[in-house]
Amino acid sequence: MDFPLTDLMDQDACYHKLVSLLHPDGLVCPDCKTDDHLHVHRRHRAPVLDYRCTACGRVFNAFTGTSLAGTHRRPAEIMLILRGIAQGVPTAQLARELGCDRKHLLELRRQIQDFALRWRDRNPLGDDVVEGDEMYQNAGEKGIEHPDPDDPPRRRANSRRGHGTFANDRPPVAGMVGRESGEIRLEVVNSANANELGEFVDVSCLSGTTVNTDQWSGYSWVGGRHERVHVTVDHSGPRSTWAIDADGDGVREVHCNTMEGTWTGLRNFLRPFRGVSKWCIDQYVAMFEWGHNIKEVSDEFLQFMLGMGPHTEFAS
Repeated sequence: MDFPLTDLMDQDACYHKLVSLLHPDGLVCPDCKTDDHLHVHRRHRAPVLDYRCTACGRVFNAFTGTSLAGTHRRPAEIMLILRGIAQGVPTAQLARELGCDRKHLLELRRQIQDFALRWRDRNPLGDDVVEGDEMYQNAGEKGIEHPDPDDPPRRRANSRRGHGTFANDRPPVAGMVGRESGEIRLEVVNSANANELGEFVDVSCLSGTTVNTDQWSGYSWVGGRHERVHVTVDHSGPRSTWAIDADGDGVREVHCNTMEGTWTGLRNFLRPFRGVSKWCIDQYVAMFEWGHNIKEVSDEFLQFMLGMGPHTEFAS
């Protein structure tokens, strides 16, 4: 059930929140960078005000020179879009609730999600023990025209089994989770081969880390070339196991169960979209990664979604 909220939001509060996100050091003229010669020029879109800089004559508003430049959306609508994208609300539902065009909203969504993808935390996990695994997500060419009648779009679910690839519309998502921190690193890769998974392990955890994986051959180089302690559990065949007590202390410490549970969360996050284009799936995976790691929205995250990039105090 849709529940339109735009008229229930405080436009002034939303506007001031956006100004604080877009201009954390205060609103200044985009040309001469002064803040002490600004006068209100027009109020016809209040609370979004047009200012004139008496020093250089530039007319601008709080959105000028930002990712929201030229937008005619009301502040409450912008905040609801940011909220919906962060929570994984499908574009069609957002468009109905906001009374706006779905196509234009999808374009804005992809822009915002691309910013979030760009500014993910790519620092390696600092945990002593991590779990690595990969999942294969059905993702075709949704939204892409197929003018050739001999090459129609795939209408039914992808029936391919086994280890998928980007080329056959089952792109692998490589994942790693820290046992102590609970943080994750996710990456959409072309195929789950030793080169790509090995590179993912290299950048996702530190040398000397104990890496738990299954016995898929893509992880065969982790313990040697990648200077990690590699332990495995067998998920295949009639004698498959899900956890092993390798040191005999009574605790089954060798497993990938935490990462397996994370895949359930990712699939639940993607399910409401009823199919995601493989060309954009990395954006949706990035949004899930953000939500899993920070749990609660922060001003820093909203600034990333708005294309602000890390500020000096966040970049250490």
